[in-house]
Amino acid sequence: MATPNYGYEKRQKELAKKRKKEEKLKSKAERKLGGGPEDGAEQPDGEMSEPETPSPDQPAQP
Repeated sequence: MATPNYGYEKRQKELAKKRKKEEKLKSKAERKLGGGPEDGAEQPDGEMSEPETPSPDQPAQP
């Protein structure tokens, strides 16, 4: 029976980790150059959205 090559497995894991980190940095740089967030969930510079006010025809709920 062959023995496991732990060095090879470790190297493959390190390479995968490195690739993932590079992809993450690349996508982060693209988002930074692109302007705002892609999904629109976050607002740049910590801007908060306006709180909703009830319309005049709807009574305010306590």
